[in-house]
Amino acid sequence: MGAVPKERIPKSKQGKRRSHLHLAPVHLVNCPQCKTLKLPHRVCPNCGTYKGRQVIQPKSAQ
Repeated sequence: MGAVPKERIPKSKQGKRRSHLHLAPVHLVNCPQCKTLKLPHRVCPNCGTYKGRQVIQPKSAQ
């Protein structure tokens, strides 16, 4: 036999308990070289630069 709750939990109480499970919006910054949106602290997928240095060849140039 499985576990059975002693009493019903209201939706508002359940929602308060799960309030930290929300999705956070994605934070994007502009690339200083090509001005396209990219994730912070990552190589720009458009131009392939990071902190002003060319790190990878972008896929569009190959």
